[in-house]
Amino acid sequence: MEQSFLSVTILLILITDPLGNIPLFIAALKNVQPARRTRVILRECGIAFVTLLVFLFFGSAFLKALHLSNETLRIAGGIILFLIAINMVFPASGAKLVDDEQGSEPFIVPVAIPLIAGPSAMTTVMLLSSSQVALTLEWVGSIFIAILVTTVVFFASQKLEMILGKRFLSAIEKLMGLVLTTIAIDMLMGGISTYIKAIQL
Repeated sequence: MEQSFLSVTILLILITDPLGNIPLFIAALKNVQPARRTRVILRECGIAFVTLLVFLFFGSAFLKALHLSNETLRIAGGIILFLIAINMVFPASGAKLVDDEQGSEPFIVPVAIPLIAGPSAMTTVMLLSSSQVALTLEWVGSIFIAILVTTVVFFASQKLEMILGKRFLSAIEKLMGLVLTTIAIDMLMGGISTYIKAIQL
């Protein structure tokens, strides 16, 4: 399935799930001094952006080194996205992606990785890098916009939680999970279909 700039941007925003991650983000930064929170947010989002770029530009080489095919990655990516989506719709069905940080300032883990740049996001950009190389610059733009949205949401996290309420944020996360489920199934079925065709040739 060919992806467009808009569809990839929306997909990455769904995967990074900034609204659904607000409670986890607030918990991770609850012991950080207010004066340092701006720096921490920018640093963690910057690290997540660079991490995804590394997987985007070197994903194909990584796959070749491990002798993995695009079809295998699509199937694995679909499974990972499906598990993440199920956990978004039914939070009690799986473990949290991050644990609450106690007594220290988070650095890389758990905010940048895996809260923002988690396994599903890494797998997605690796798949993009290996399937549509000519559009790499567009994918950089998609990643940038997704991280920018996450940054803005994190800056407004406490106000959003007070205004919208935890129940509304939970409903939004479940809605995103439903959308992500359909994307995961499409990716999984596409990978299986391509793999079967390759075997029959």
